Amino acid sequence: MSSSTSKPSSSTVSTIHFVSLGCPKNRVDSEVMLGLAETGGFAHVGEAAEAEVIVVNTCGFIDSAKQESIETILEMAQMKHQGKCQRLVVTGCLSQRYHNELSRELPEVDHFLGSSDMLAIKRVLAGGADRILVGNPADWVVSATDPRTVSSRGASAYVKIAEGCNRNCSFCVIPKIRGKQRSRSVDDVVREVTMLAEAGVLEVNLVSQDTIAYGSDLEHGRALPELVRAVAEVPSLQWVRLFYLSPEKLTEPVVELMAQHPRVVPYVDMPLQHAADGMLRRMRRGHGGARLRQQVEFIRKHIPEVTFRTAFIVGHPGETDEAFAELCEFVSWAEFDRVGVFHYSDEEESGSYQFDAKVPAELAKTRAEALMGIQQSISRKKNQALVGRRLQVLVEGASDESDWVMAGRHPGQAPDIDGQVYLSGGEAWPGEMVEATITQASNYDLVGEIAERAEPTAAARSEHPSRNQPMAYRFTDGRRVQLTTLK
Repeated sequence: MSSSTSKPSSSTVSTIHFVSLGCPKNRVDSEVMLGLAETGGFAHVGEAAEAEVIVVNTCGFIDSAKQESIETILEMAQMKHQGKCQRLVVTGCLSQRYHNELSRELPEVDHFLGSSDMLAIKRVLAGGADRILVGNPADWVVSATDPRTVSSRGASAYVKIAEGCNRNCSFCVIPKIRGKQRSRSVDDVVREVTMLAEAGVLEVNLVSQDTIAYGSDLEHGRALPELVRAVAEVPSLQWVRLFYLSPEKLTEPVVELMAQHPRVVPYVDMPLQHAADGMLRRMRRGHGGARLRQQVEFIRKHIPEVTFRTAFIVGHPGETDEAFAELCEFVSWAEFDRVGVFHYSDEEESGSYQFDAKVPAELAKTRAEALMGIQQSISRKKNQALVGRRLQVLVEGASDESDWVMAGRHPGQAPDIDGQVYLSGGEAWPGEMVEATITQASNYDLVGEIAERAEPTAAARSEHPSRNQPMAYRFTDGRRVQLTTLK
């Protein structure tokens, strides 16, 4: 630990701004820190130039994420000269991995917190805290008693059900950054979801690093199906969505919930990473290409209305032209609804870092573009098939194109990563459900005409200064929930 800083105490600092980078799990951590700041008397501001404290919650998973984090930190550091910033705080995965190097190279940063040090923000904001507050990454998992300000638009929220990961994929450093898996209890997750629903949240997105392994570390071995059933029974909740399912452990009870439970969205998010046997072995995925084909067929058969999202890595060491061709054939055969493609990142702490047969970056880029070209035509065909159908849409707010055009998502569109439905033909407000008839389709987005509005929710009934303003649900003490807006 370094010596304490001499920055002002919270009595002289009243405004705070957050920049959250990376995955939804990181976003939950940012929302906990924001909740702690607000309960400590700090006011969140949307413009970094207006904030006296700026917090950058970083991602340090792959090279591109690390670069984005560094650039963001340097950009926010300018606010010490161009804005009102008195304290710059860096948290999350990048500072967990590289806090010693960052503390030497970035004197502009006043405090570094790791990936499990979210609660330490209280000490930082109170003043007099050490500059480096990076602890054991396995020391913390979010709890329903933690103050939290949910910043998602449109009555939607992420709920982190576990932290860390026990897998040993050769390309991944998450277990080193986040520690081994720690699952929350079913009761604790349900308590948080209940508070969210009482505040007007209609969609809950369950996230963790390895969601299908939820509960394997708990004393009584409680598993994912029990958790999902309990969450789905929370009154007034409409959609329950699962993220990050692994193929070799997807069980029939989970599939049955997606196929039969009216509140569990038939949406499978399953990162497959590759399809060629040799590549899957090198990635230490624990299965081969034949198993993936069986799993795709099983899911399609038992969840007829399923939306299937997956992700692949191209350019992993040892990926030959033949292996990539096998991956392309697999994607053409499977006709996934959504596909994300990532370039391999050669992380020094990963098992793959020691492998030979590295793939040149330009070749990996070319392969990624080719694979996305295949998927783009599939996605357009899937969207065109929805024209004329009437779908339930959760309204998020004004579109990025115009404050006069509202946008939302149907059950097959996850927040932040999938396309949207642009609404016409009627009035809709953030946080309400509408029925819309799909009239147009592009590669990723849809246009729908409002056919019917559901009963407005608490979020929709509250007065909004702007229809483009996202909702936030502030947990002021782990029991009482106050509905606010987050500018």
